[in-house]
Amino acid sequence: MEIYDLTAHELADLLRRGEMTSAEVTGAIFKRIHDVDPDVQAYVTLTEDQAYETARKVDGERGQGRSLPYLAGVPAGLKDVLCTRGIRTTCSSRMLEHFIPPYNATVVSKLAAAGAVFTGKLNMDEFAMGSSTENSAFFPTRNPWDLGCVPGGSSGGPAAAVAAGEAPYALGTDTGGSIRQPASLCGIVGLKPTYGLVSRYGLVAFASSLDQVGPMTKDVRDCALVLNLIAGHDPLDSTSAPIPVPDYTSFLTGEINGLRIGIPREFFGDGLDAGVSEVVKASLDKLAELGAIIEECSFPHAEHALPCYYLIAPAEASSNLARYDGVHYGYRATPDDGGEYDLMDMYMNTRSQGFGPEVKRRIMLGTYVLSSGYYDAYYLKALKLRTLIRDDFSRLFDQFDIIVSPTSPTPPFRLGERSNDPLSMYLSDVYTIPVNLAGIPAISVPCGFTGGLPVGLQLMGPVFSEGTLLRIAYAFEQNTPHHRARPSLEGSGSAAPGTRRVPSSTSGLTPGLKECGVHEHGGGGGAVRQEGGCVHE
Repeated sequence: MEIYDLTAHELADLLRRGEMTSAEVTGAIFKRIHDVDPDVQAYVTLTEDQAYETARKVDGERGQGRSLPYLAGVPAGLKDVLCTRGIRTTCSSRMLEHFIPPYNATVVSKLAAAGAVFTGKLNMDEFAMGSSTENSAFFPTRNPWDLGCVPGGSSGGPAAAVAAGEAPYALGTDTGGSIRQPASLCGIVGLKPTYGLVSRYGLVAFASSLDQVGPMTKDVRDCALVLNLIAGHDPLDSTSAPIPVPDYTSFLTGEINGLRIGIPREFFGDGLDAGVSEVVKASLDKLAELGAIIEECSFPHAEHALPCYYLIAPAEASSNLARYDGVHYGYRATPDDGGEYDLMDMYMNTRSQGFGPEVKRRIMLGTYVLSSGYYDAYYLKALKLRTLIRDDFSRLFDQFDIIVSPTSPTPPFRLGERSNDPLSMYLSDVYTIPVNLAGIPAISVPCGFTGGLPVGLQLMGPVFSEGTLLRIAYAFEQNTPHHRARPSLEGSGSAAPGTRRVPSSTSGLTPGLKECGVHEHGGGGGAVRQEGGCVHE
């Protein structure tokens, strides 16, 4: 097996035994990125110089016999919605194409303190609004299992990068399924933690009552290891829960005998792809074979979760994105003749030019449901329905340890297939959205293939039951072969012409660095790459 195919814990063991250096592992990952990312298109910004500097530092400390965190020296990718000091954070939007944060998100700081080697920032649907990563302002990411298919979204870049061997693990974010759905479509593990378990400080907000940061990994052990690093109370985040954090790897026993698992019949009705249904039902048989008690149950308000979400999330987005007005930071529109707009024209042109169609759609919807005369009719009713969905879960968890369903109703769909059909796109998250509305944790694990494309199994549990979810996911994983499957990528650089648009900027540079003045910048293909004082493309 190639270095880039190894899990984070396998790489960590190689480093700890002295069989490889972090610099060598980092080099192997960047070689893989340069070989296959012209096809996959997972990265918006690469940070090679910073990565090698960190790798050499970890190697030096290890060579001196210092005790280091377990994953020290293992490369990692970051969804481009997490603030990174000195490295641009675009949210895959023209609005923030040149934005360089002055601070790190808390989760980034925690990984950095643990010796993570950051490879770069990963593509996403603009401002995390989408289910296919086709809403990126720069280029669509492609599914490593079939380059003609989407990787899911909005964390499509992280999912594709992990699946393709371009990052051993990555951090994504999940507002309505944006970690779990792309994890399912790319055949990896993705965990959406309980709301409040992982800090949101430094996460560019989409919907503040729904957003969560979580790990995207090749197997369940990696997921537990990364969750160990990022979970915990953060005084900088007012929604962060002040609770003790266990060692999540201690739950990986492989023993699930006697655990009760509920299967909501509403998640196996119309809209579920026949191939996905067959794979998921076979997975339930495997869980029963391992000793779990499987029973059908009902989720009465399941059908209302999607409309509830698409009132609450856009309302919060409308409020959160009001700050992008061209005044303090971010994109600012200017007239073609070089003059100046008056204030209202500047606002209107900045927001109309800086935001993409899907973001505009959700801002308008959110503004409408919050407006006078419609607040009670729409937004307030959605909040009441959210409470009923929480109550449904509470009732189910009185009877069952976890609830299981498909993660996505379909396998990966074709690029462009749903671009002009927003409702069809929104239905991609029909099984994941209830989890965010209730604030509970859920994990997607690979459970098989249909038509050669991955299928994910979603496990949902009560608040702060991540340990139980990891325990069951690990038992399933260790008794099935699916997590060891890897897509075949030849690294031909043969992505269809015209499908990739690269930011024509050098805004990934650390402040103070300048272009080299030798190479041509701003017009080629590939992610912008920070390399010393020169930005290469």
